[in-house]
Amino acid sequence: MSLYSRITGTGSALPPRRLSNADMVERLARDGIETSDDWIVERTGIRARYFADEGMFSSDLGAEAARRAIDAAGRSPAEVDLIIVATSTPDMVFPSTATIVQRKLGIAGCPAFDLQAVCTGFIYALTVADAMIRSGSARCALVIGAEVFSRILDFKDRTTCVLFGDGAGAVVLEASERPGILATDIHADGRHLDILCVPGHVQGGQVLGDPLLKMDGPAVFKLAVGVLEETARAVLQRAGMGSEEVDWLVPHQANVRIMQSAARKLKLPMDRVIVTVDQHGNTSAASIPLALDAAVRDGRIQSGQTVLLEGVGGGFTWGSVFLKM
Repeated sequence: MSLYSRITGTGSALPPRRLSNADMVERLARDGIETSDDWIVERTGIRARYFADEGMFSSDLGAEAARRAIDAAGRSPAEVDLIIVATSTPDMVFPSTATIVQRKLGIAGCPAFDLQAVCTGFIYALTVADAMIRSGSARCALVIGAEVFSRILDFKDRTTCVLFGDGAGAVVLEASERPGILATDIHADGRHLDILCVPGHVQGGQVLGDPLLKMDGPAVFKLAVGVLEETARAVLQRAGMGSEEVDWLVPHQANVRIMQSAARKLKLPMDRVIVTVDQHGNTSAASIPLALDAAVRDGRIQSGQTVLLEGVGGGFTWGSVFLKM
């Protein structure tokens, strides 16, 4: 008998503080930096994002998203036997944010670790959890994407600070006799690390280098469009299916123009693409599970439908997961 993994519950969490584009325009104006709602919307599709208040961390958002996913799956925290948190904004240098989430959920003993693939982090984490379940190493996994990107933004750079937001999304992935995750595909190419990075680190109690996000927007856009098409076609080929058999596309929520391009190349209409970037901004590793949970809870994504998840991120990383709900 073959062993598969299936998503049995989804959850998400956002900080309480919502910032519209008008709020961002006002904030930047205080430093003499000009931007506008029209400028932001035209280039990105973003209209709002959420920022965590001081004292709120990735683990807080991740734990709340996890609780909602566990409830949706009809499970209890005690039944979880694996926790993977995808994040680029951990609570601490160490221990992992996953162990902090584990503590906040009142779980002890199961493996818990972080995974760093920036905006592709959730795709990577889901791929790892699927492999561990198929191998028999776990039966009920929590896979979480959680970020507080507002802490690493340069508010003197209007081209990047308006793009990102904070949040978390989570899924419960369980062992099953029925196929859930049908295929996965992940990649990286370190030759492109400079186009999206935070080039700083801690040494001797001080931050060396620059601890704020740097991005070459045009280079990221050009690379993202190409690799998203490649990974989507690769994962569908592995599953033995075509793009016409995709019910829903849930892409990384970075830029609506990138998502429109990805859909066009797969010949998918935009009404079959889940878009939350307008309200959440780019929440990095949290963006895909946030969007997935939103669509599950509003009834668009239903049991038995096929879903293509795909993302790109710093590193440069990219990948996709094709699954049946």
